[in-house]
Amino acid sequence: MKYLSLAAGVIFATAAAAETPVLNVYAPDYFTSEWGPGPSIEAAFEETCACDLQFSAGDLLPRLMLEGPSTDADIVIGLNTDVTAKARSTGLFAAHGQTNADLDLPIDWTDDVFLPFNWSYVSFVYDATRVTTPLTGFDDLLNLPDNQKIVIQDPRTSISGLALVLWVKATYGDQAGAFWQRLAPHILTVTKGWSEAYGLFTDGEAAVVLSFNTSPAYHIVAEDDDTKRAAIFEAGHYPYFELAAKVAGTDQPELADQFMAFVMSDAFQSLIPMTNWSYPAAQPMSDWPQAFADLPIPSQAVYMDEAQAADLRDTAIEEWRTALSQ
Repeated sequence: MKYLSLAAGVIFATAAAAETPVLNVYAPDYFTSEWGPGPSIEAAFEETCACDLQFSAGDLLPRLMLEGPSTDADIVIGLNTDVTAKARSTGLFAAHGQTNADLDLPIDWTDDVFLPFNWSYVSFVYDATRVTTPLTGFDDLLNLPDNQKIVIQDPRTSISGLALVLWVKATYGDQAGAFWQRLAPHILTVTKGWSEAYGLFTDGEAAVVLSFNTSPAYHIVAEDDDTKRAAIFEAGHYPYFELAAKVAGTDQPELADQFMAFVMSDAFQSLIPMTNWSYPAAQPMSDWPQAFADLPIPSQAVYMDEAQAADLRDTAIEEWRTALSQ
């Protein structure tokens, strides 16, 4: 009888597992790491959905373009506006079904496919124990002494690096290549991604790193360290929006819609600041943690919509590459 009971229990558990719907969410590697927002979001959503949310980490757009309509993804989270034109052209995405008026962003959001879940401004973060005069514009980077080097990310492999070259292009126009030539001697190295660059900065190898204006919040909250500061440029900053989208061919359409609504909820949005170290996209500043509300913030956005970004992407990258290869 004991063995019969055990067998019945195994069969019951297997049947229950088979009946539990699975929501497949493609996300970047950082998102699903133990220190990223993924685990907390998974736990919070599973409390309400009677489902199994499963993250699949990796490069998003290349993978989606390779898989096409046969993709296993129901939701994609972690794209940004500099690649949405290319993502939209795949035809893989459906309308997000949420109310854009509920977003609280520095620009008006009209996209009915890609939904922001967090945002920040691309910024240069510096070590105030080494850089003692605040940096207020790109020209200040050009005037850094030789012992205060900068680390940036490659725009061909990093979305933050791509945002930087578009920011420079928006600021300097036809003179962007000349700016890169002048900045090149001040650059310690160019890394493939953000994590490597930021690691060099926190290890003391560089005095300045390309990051986000919200990055210092981590050091303030987790390390009680206010020496890592974002340079606030008087001419404005490039805003960086991370996006969620529903896959049109999902076999869990109701569950996918439920997740997109969850993205806009306080339960989701309240997790963002302290796990993704960014501003929540659907909460006013009055609801942010104090460490975020106290951060210096740029007075204006230097923004390219997806069409402008798509048109200028290749030119901006080539100007950067040519200047740094000389």
